[in-house]
Amino acid sequence: MNVVNSIRRNFAPIHREGYLFVAGFFVATLILWWIWDPLGWLGLIATLWCAYFFRDPARVTPVGEDLVIAPADGIVSFAGYAAPPPELGLGMGPLQRVSIFMSVFDCHVNRTPVEGRVERIVYHPGLFLNADLDKASEDNERNSIVVDTPAGRFGVVQIAGLIARRIICFTHEGAHLSAGERIGLIRFGSRVDVYLPANVQIVVGVDSRAVAGETVIAQSSSSAGARPFQRS
Repeated sequence: MNVVNSIRRNFAPIHREGYLFVAGFFVATLILWWIWDPLGWLGLIATLWCAYFFRDPARVTPVGEDLVIAPADGIVSFAGYAAPPPELGLGMGPLQRVSIFMSVFDCHVNRTPVEGRVERIVYHPGLFLNADLDKASEDNERNSIVVDTPAGRFGVVQIAGLIARRIICFTHEGAHLSAGERIGLIRFGSRVDVYLPANVQIVVGVDSRAVAGETVIAQSSSSAGARPFQRS
């Protein structure tokens, strides 16, 4: 089963946002091959990496109003209390936050952690510091999304990284989202922060690996047991 899951995640369709980049890498590879064969092989490796970077695998999302699902693939770099960006409108006091750092080898399609209505989307220009640094939450380019749910308001912040140069948002204000639904993409290394209401408890630890649309990162109750799933 682990082998099947690995194949499903690593050999997936390319997201349409990546078509132009993959084509550009391929053309550059042909030119490099014409110049010198070893360069062509390097270009081919880079083209395959680019196609891999823009993969968009289907995910199987656990269903439950009390569950908060990972919005990104990657390593949990922070799980604790932090002040949210002011544009979220969630107050100035510290809130629980889970940060997931995406390397250039992780899938960069982002998903909503909860079901709810998009209340607000605010783009904030900024720097391109290493997204693994805590100060990136304040200084880097970011796109902030507030999702209103019966359990409270959740903040989802897409943060550009050291070599990321564009944040793409797929949703819009007023949209109703299902948990695990695609909401955006960040190109070439980045981070996603999730700010949680007070009645929600973080259930992942720092340095653990998260899978967007599948890994439960927080829960509003201690109930356990079998849960339904939905494919997204």
